[in-house]
Amino acid sequence: MDDKKLAIIATKGSLDWAYPPFILASTAAALGYETQIFFTFYGLVLLKKKLNLQVSSLGNPAMPMPMPVPVFMQAMPGMQAMMSSMMKAKMKKKGVASVEELRDLCLEAEVKMIACEMTVQLFDFDKKDFIEDIEYAGATTFFQFAGESDISLYI
Repeated sequence: MDDKKLAIIATKGSLDWAYPPFILASTAAALGYETQIFFTFYGLVLLKKKLNLQVSSLGNPAMPMPMPVPVFMQAMPGMQAMMSSMMKAKMKKKGVASVEELRDLCLEAEVKMIACEMTVQLFDFDKKDFIEDIEYAGATTFFQFAGESDISLYI
């Protein structure tokens, strides 16, 4: 029987969108899947050494709020930082692993993480700002793996 493969494309760099690729990849690796994540556009920031991920309720009406907050107030300066702090505190209180911990778990489980070379160049990122043990490549490299995968996810 061939090994199972999971290919994930991570395109979002906010706190709430950082969790799915790392949770799914680490779970798949634990189940014996060969797993790769291709980080492109805003998802590429998830590979930075220093993370300052934020969450916003704007444009996300499904976000649970402790009390209703009118949209115009959500757009006020400082609200995103406050909501991000509240979300991080809630996650810590509930025992949810941090993004950094999940990312490290993926590396330990040999999940291959690929930084989109075009996006690095497009946004003038410096490779020294990214974590070790990642590969820099284009979409063609990732598609070779994705084309052989049992599951492909776009997050």
